[in-house]
Amino acid sequence: MRIEVFRDKVSLGNSAAELAAAAIRRSIEEKDSARIIAATGASQFEFLDALTQTLGVDWKKVEMFHLDEYVGLPLEHPASFRRYLLERLVSKTGIQNYHLLDGEGDLEEVRSRIGGLLTAAPIDVAFVGIGENGHLAFNDPPADFETEEPYLIVALDEACRRQQASEGWFPSLAEVPLRAISMSIRQILKSKQIICIVPDERKSGAVKACFEDTISPAAPASILRAHPNTTVFLDQHSARFLKPETISRFAP
Repeated sequence: MRIEVFRDKVSLGNSAAELAAAAIRRSIEEKDSARIIAATGASQFEFLDALTQTLGVDWKKVEMFHLDEYVGLPLEHPASFRRYLLERLVSKTGIQNYHLLDGEGDLEEVRSRIGGLLTAAPIDVAFVGIGENGHLAFNDPPADFETEEPYLIVALDEACRRQQASEGWFPSLAEVPLRAISMSIRQILKSKQIICIVPDERKSGAVKACFEDTISPAAPASILRAHPNTTVFLDQHSARFLKPETISRFAP
């Protein structure tokens, strides 16, 4: 695992997009296709803006999978991650081969069908973030580090739900769904390359717990330290509690 720290979220997003585009191009050059996992949420805004403006990516050869989605939330809702990806990634790039998680449908059918497609071949690069509670995808603490199921139906803890409300996706905590479909920890770790985008001071406590404390289900994203080809992109605000020796130890 590597950690890179940037001045602000814009420079962070630009650098992460360069690495992501290079990974996609490399995969297309090697096997004429690229399989990616896309994250959502406020932390990904600058990254996706930069990535979708990057030239020289043949998006028609990209197959995209969805990291997580709320259960029971309509596609039209402002917080829908399906809507987010359609607006911020699919429509801007022209990706034609994408698989979105329908949290309004038959959850077991969705979990099985998309999971089967996901595991049919290796994922070349996964884009992920880290929650304020240290979650990876919607795997809130204590996360399941053992299951081999590609997707899980999970309960969202209060810290996770408060984050969604505080970011403005929902008018109140009461309106944040209680459950979600989430890619599992082990499935994320099967990706050949992981790019983790984590800006903002509100993530600084989780960043410290994940990269300085013990690898543990109590800090789900700490497991990224076990993946040999992960790059974590921080800004000076999300990295504020990290010791200089930690940053040096994980420097590129």
